Amino acid sequence: MIAEPTSYTLESLTEKLQGLSNIEALRTLANLFPGEVVFSTSLGYEDQVITDLILSNNIPIRIFTLDTGRMFAETYSVWKKTNDRYATKIEAYFPERASEEVLMSTKGPYSFYDSVENRKECCGIRKVAPLNRALKGQKIWVTGIRAEQSANRQSMPQLEWDEAHSLYKFHPLMDWTFEEVKQYVKDNNVPYNPLHDRGFVSIGCQPCTRAIQPGEDFRAGRWWWEDNSKKECGLHGERVKE
Repeated sequence: MIAEPTSYTLESLTEKLQGLSNIEALRTLANLFPGEVVFSTSLGYEDQVITDLILSNNIPIRIFTLDTGRMFAETYSVWKKTNDRYATKIEAYFPERASEEVLMSTKGPYSFYDSVENRKECCGIRKVAPLNRALKGQKIWVTGIRAEQSANRQSMPQLEWDEAHSLYKFHPLMDWTFEEVKQYVKDNNVPYNPLHDRGFVSIGCQPCTRAIQPGEDFRAGRWWWEDNSKKECGLHGERVKE
């Protein structure tokens, strides 16, 4: 196992967070690792909750998003509304231009529909490589992952060690239900993506996301053309060359 980057072990850090509220836990991490805690937002329901927890309580955690170049117009709209509401500036990380140009020139704009390998290549260029840059030198990565989002996330602990990026990952909403997320957004008047009202539960790139039908799995709207129950883009399990 790769050596952990601080004097804190996973066990000792988990113990420090034990019994704390989400606000207290986020503030504790920000105090323990000043300037080295980042939150990656996709501007979806869960991430808007965490953004509100951070900014409404003046917790010094840097917030960034990955602009893949294929986002919905509604996502840009909620991005602006969030900046305006909290008087903040969410940072943007883009794909590396040369890699994107090669992909588009050699395989065209919709190569990801042709095979899982092509789709992962596109995700690698548009998401994973920019994420690697955003996380470089950081100690804590805060995410909006929840256990009920997919079967392979149900066994994740709230705090874990990420060997791929050599940092800790903290999932403050791990035990929240989708109804609890929506209720928090409503109760606190948090800006949210209007696509959620149209059946879009998990929102990613426009060509790769659709609304889900009643009874469908939470992740059914992502890469729906693939016959795979464990569909992920690689952000939480892969690392690509930069």
